[in-house]
Amino acid sequence: KSEVECLIKLFDTLVGKSSNRFAAVGFDRNMFRDTLHSAFGMMDDMIMDRVFRTFDRDNDSCISVVEWVEGLSVFLRGTLEERIKFCFEVYDLNGDGYISREEMFQMLKNSLLKQPSEEDPDEGIKDLVDIALKKMDYDHDGKLSFTDFEKAVRDENLLLEAFGPCLPDMK
Repeated sequence: KSEVECLIKLFDTLVGKSSNRFAAVGFDRNMFRDTLHSAFGMMDDMIMDRVFRTFDRDNDSCISVVEWVEGLSVFLRGTLEERIKFCFEVYDLNGDGYISREEMFQMLKNSLLKQPSEEDPDEGIKDLVDIALKKMDYDHDGKLSFTDFEKAVRDENLLLEAFGPCLPDMK
């Protein structure tokens, strides 16, 4: 109860500082991204945008206090099951229930540093996508279903954030 009260107070404080048109109801995308960046050190714009969409359950482009508390509950204290669902939703860019080869490529392209010496950095990313599919695509259909993703993560927990950091670190 006290943790939820603290999250609500934090929400009210952050919303109180805001001067945007959503301030009466909650966070807009920019304010949420600023919070993810300052509180959790997140840098990747695409991942922050996906985390926003995952928190924004009713798709109204605004994080309400309920969405904030429920989202942070999974984000900070979620069970492995809840975090697997959360990460899968973040990585399923088009919401079709699969993480496709193209979605993996987009996320890895954003999250990896480019080395100036590489002729075509995209080749290395394509290789990583192939490796991820070999390791995680249990039904060999060329994309990751939730079942594939869940089994891979249960077998090897490090794969939870295989396509970019979308959860806070332990600190």
